[in-house]
Amino acid sequence: MIEAKGQGGQVSFDGEYVTITRKGLLARGGVGKGEKRIHISQISAVQWKPPGALVNGFIQFTLPGGNERRSRFGSQSADAAQDENSVMVTKKQAPAFEELRAAINEAIAQRHQPAASEAPSVADELLKLHQLLETGAISIDDYEAAKARLLNP
Repeated sequence: MIEAKGQGGQVSFDGEYVTITRKGLLARGGVGKGEKRIHISQISAVQWKPPGALVNGFIQFTLPGGNERRSRFGSQSADAAQDENSVMVTKKQAPAFEELRAAINEAIAQRHQPAASEAPSVADELLKLHQLLETGAISIDDYEAAKARLLNP
């Protein structure tokens, strides 16, 4: 489990769910206290704005069908502070959030990897061997030896 404590909220990731937890006075002034769990399959993007010298940054999770709006220039952090899918981040907290973000992005990428294909069937392998024989890439002796290995493992 990876956890990162931010300004007015904490984000944890267990490999399957991202959980945003808000407690205390800062949470009441923002989007409210409570906990929100988001399955990794529901997250379509992770926006990261690193904190600057004078302004806090944030991590924000985009969900399909979410009610997002584009922030005006200079108000990106202020808008994120009011978003239930965002947590504000100070410079001191940034390394933990960068690690969290990398783990979440990796999990999202893994979900989009093609499934490992099954091993080719004996029939497919025999067909490939026959094509190699037909093109002259292997001799008849090589063909017969490989065929025997496939048919008598």
